[in-house]
Amino acid sequence: MENLEALAAKRFKSIRDTHSLTQKQFAESLGIKNNVADIERGRTKITGYTIAMLTKRYGINPLWLYGMSAVKEISALNIDVSPKLVTVDTEENENMVLVDVKASAGYPSNIQEPHWYQELPAFNFPLPQFRNASFRGFQIQGDSMFPAFKPKEWVIAKAVDNLRDVSDHKIHVVVLKDSVLIKKVVLDKNDPSNIQLISLNTLYPPIDIATSEIQEIWEVNSKLSFDIYSSEESASIHDLQLAIQRLGHEVQALRKT
Repeated sequence: MENLEALAAKRFKSIRDTHSLTQKQFAESLGIKNNVADIERGRTKITGYTIAMLTKRYGINPLWLYGMSAVKEISALNIDVSPKLVTVDTEENENMVLVDVKASAGYPSNIQEPHWYQELPAFNFPLPQFRNASFRGFQIQGDSMFPAFKPKEWVIAKAVDNLRDVSDHKIHVVVLKDSVLIKKVVLDKNDPSNIQLISLNTLYPPIDIATSEIQEIWEVNSKLSFDIYSSEESASIHDLQLAIQRLGHEVQALRKT
């Protein structure tokens, strides 16, 4: 196995070559003395200050420098997966939009279309667990997440702003360019250009997804089920609307007591 210091020296030189800089120019850009040649020959170790400047000036991932990551640039870890559009009610409170199975088919292509969102049910959920963040409801389609989630049940999910904020091995709603999937997300710390989506139903194989295909990610934190007494029952959009309205009335009544 190649010595880590030797590898770092080789990659240090490759950064300079990529930017077509002389050793003097490279040293000046990093704010260090003229010891670039010694670093590249392995005679001098790279200092912490130099590593910090490599990150600041060129976006270099320090772990990549020493062969501990396949990701060369920090920017590869910084991917915006926040909501592309939110709606508000007449009092400027953010709504919780509900996306049923039928709407899921059009969600990726209409993700930034305000008029399309107007066709979807939206509520202000009056519970403290759903404050100070963006939440959205998605209906389960199929049995890939069985037994934890059954077809036609609903998950309530909290928006994730950046890929680096995704909670590894937790269940998320992943909005791709052509579909909406509800899966357990497994991150590859060494290669954030890809993530793996895992179904809870072992009959379904894992799916490898390029992060460039992701539009939004929502972390699932609760679900709504309507089959407490019968596994044959399922939740329609009307059922969900009535349930949320009843809950809202109950909460308002409690506040007045």
